[in-house]
Amino acid sequence: MEQLDIERGVCVPFRKYTPEGIVWNLGFYWSTLAYDCLVGRDEEVVPFRARQLRNLLCDLGPSFIKAGQVLANRPDIIREDYMNELCILQDDVPPFPNQVAFDIIEEELGQPLEKIFSRISSRTIAAASLGQVYRATLRETGEDVAIKVQRPGIEPIIYRDLFLFRTLASFLNGISLQKLGCNAELIVDEFGEKLLEELDYTLEARNIQDFVENFKNDPSVKIPRVYKELCGPRVLVMEWIDGIRCTDPQAIKEAGLDVNAFLTVGVSAALRQLLEFGLFHGDPHPGNIFAMRDGRIAYVDFGNVAVLSQQNKQILIDAVVHAVNEDYAEMANDFTRLGFLAPGTDVSPIVPALEAIWQNSVGKGLADFNFRSVTVQPACLPVPYPHTREVFSCHSLLLTQEGICFTIQPDFKFLEVAYPYVAKRLLTDPNPALRERLIQVLFKDGIFQWKRLENLIVLAKENVAKMNLNPALQAKGMQRSRNSQAERKLDLTETIKDGAKTFLIDSGIRRQLLLALTEDSRLHIQELVDIYRLVEDELDVRSVAFEFLRDLPAVTRDLMLSWSDSVLSDRS
Repeated sequence: MEQLDIERGVCVPFRKYTPEGIVWNLGFYWSTLAYDCLVGRDEEVVPFRARQLRNLLCDLGPSFIKAGQVLANRPDIIREDYMNELCILQDDVPPFPNQVAFDIIEEELGQPLEKIFSRISSRTIAAASLGQVYRATLRETGEDVAIKVQRPGIEPIIYRDLFLFRTLASFLNGISLQKLGCNAELIVDEFGEKLLEELDYTLEARNIQDFVENFKNDPSVKIPRVYKELCGPRVLVMEWIDGIRCTDPQAIKEAGLDVNAFLTVGVSAALRQLLEFGLFHGDPHPGNIFAMRDGRIAYVDFGNVAVLSQQNKQILIDAVVHAVNEDYAEMANDFTRLGFLAPGTDVSPIVPALEAIWQNSVGKGLADFNFRSVTVQPACLPVPYPHTREVFSCHSLLLTQEGICFTIQPDFKFLEVAYPYVAKRLLTDPNPALRERLIQVLFKDGIFQWKRLENLIVLAKENVAKMNLNPALQAKGMQRSRNSQAERKLDLTETIKDGAKTFLIDSGIRRQLLLALTEDSRLHIQELVDIYRLVEDELDVRSVAFEFLRDLPAVTRDLMLSWSDSVLSDRS
């Protein structure tokens, strides 16, 4: 097995290193880097040193492999050639012996393998830092399942490694504070907390159930079913995903999939996790994402998930709104609210740099914009920008999703999918916070922005049209829920109803809209006609009228209350 791994160019992990041996090997590696720099050959040996680092991390054990996987998604910390080499750790780690794995399965489930499974693969399907996966068939139902088994004796190894990480981090606090704006020991603590959570497969089973619930009405996303009765702390049994890993972009193209439609589904699914559910995949590297042959996207490995608070969801949407409005001072404040900048930081030096970065990226066109180019540029900003774990995980999801898109299709326009999704959310989501942000987009300095409304409608229609190109949404005989049926068109019924209600009740909005209709001493009838033509095919006038009439008593009550409050305030 060792010779086979050497021939494949993959390292053999988990040699019996003592803490002193680990420190010695890491120290020796860093000394070689220092020597390369000293003699001026640091650039020419980068490919060799990157491969050497990947092999070293693999040799040192699961915690170091996991650290390498994290670094593979951090272009602001590590250079791209090293990142590309470390990406190998995300789906190409040698397995441990089958018999050891089968013994763990029997111990966790309390039954012989042959009593539960009629067949189990003789080799691992995938091997990762913390465990490995087999394919099996349930004896009782004949269903194909994936069995995830944890590496033996891994917990004490991880505790030892985390102790070493934290000891080493204590010597790097000064550099970390200067370069990243946060304490190195804090980074290790957060990394360790998530790593230890991944050791409990019963927690992962609950995470899978949460994702299944979130995407239950989305026919374009596949989340595997989990068999909770066959799960334990070290074993997880879930539905088999028969798809193509995103590590093999050529196979995806050869399968005849509409690549653009698939990538659109992937970007929309990632944005839904962030901005709608607030629960998102914390380790979305290509090995954990599959393209199903019917066009759906499938996720696996839910040991690492992250939660985005309602407050941070709203701040992210605020940041998009401020970007649309070119309000860079508020964008800088959004970064402070998200935790990129320490509270009380003077953002005035950041505004010009932020404006230059954003306008330079977007000014090239949406096709040339990418998060990675923007991510590496903040190094030149006047202040450090720390990441909270929540925000880093969010950033990692977007960065990795974008990387998958560019790997499969290098000319994919990531922002041309992301913007239409956000536009549709702003126009159709009845959440009061989003309604408030829609108003912020449509009014600038008290003046109604007709062109912005047109652009939002065009982008939102584009999102619906692209999503409907996916074969998963066109499959014959597919049963759709009422919510997914509405996705065939841009449903603005609730938006128009809420807009009419706001116009009647809010005197400030009413005054601004009337001023917009009579701006420059003329009636803006043509703008209204243009807006109507954009939504004409999407609009069911009878449905809108029915919905408004149904809510008329409540609207009348709110109108009377608003009028009485106004009268009372005038008298006082």
